[in-house]
Amino acid sequence: MTGSYVTVGSGDHHVIALHGWFGSALGWGHLADYLNTAQFTYVFPDLRGYGSRRDEPGEFTMAEAATDALALADALGWEKFSLVGHSMSGVAIQHVLDQAPHRVRRLVGVAPVPASGLPLGESEWSLFVSAAGSPASRAMIVNYATGSRLVPGFVDGIVRHSLDNSDAQAFGIYLQSWARADLVARIKGSEVPVKVITGEYDPTQPAEFMEQAWLQVYPNSELEVLRGTGHYPMFETPVALAMSIEEFLSRG
Repeated sequence: MTGSYVTVGSGDHHVIALHGWFGSALGWGHLADYLNTAQFTYVFPDLRGYGSRRDEPGEFTMAEAATDALALADALGWEKFSLVGHSMSGVAIQHVLDQAPHRVRRLVGVAPVPASGLPLGESEWSLFVSAAGSPASRAMIVNYATGSRLVPGFVDGIVRHSLDNSDAQAFGIYLQSWARADLVARIKGSEVPVKVITGEYDPTQPAEFMEQAWLQVYPNSELEVLRGTGHYPMFETPVALAMSIEEFLSRG
């Protein structure tokens, strides 16, 4: 795992942050610039097929990503830790909870896909499937997920990072695992504290959907609608995102 993750901070509260479908270990924008490095230690790993692990073989599933996250925690000597998951890795962090519930302190989902997956219609599914081989499809998804309101340069930046930091085949395979996730029965009712953060301009993760798909699953959960952002608050509103994450993590 050496070289496959970025470490930020040296605090006693350990946090593993898993990136989204279009991300990587280096795809967290300016978020790291605003984190409390005295209180927390964050690691931002690459999932298989991404970044430093772009050529690493695998099954490319959220369950495998969770197993890898636990192996990383073992390598770091972290018995207990909190988890942050962006977008598709909202599913991955719940797989970690399923595999090792006694090790998880807190969960934070950032525009997170729930344990029940994402209810994509037929045309939407076709668009997402095509994104593995089509930069134009990736751009359509990013533009939509940020409320169709940002300058083209922003969308192009997310797409370019995605193309440069992911293997197209792995990218495509992951889709089935996160979009059609089905692990509600395995984690429903867990008492782990959960915070869900969704952007006010993110039509893919509206508050009503988050309340149903997350807050009805976890009894000790809460939702914040982050103002001024769509699906990528680490780029759109990184200061507000850092504050939202750390206020919650600081409670336990």
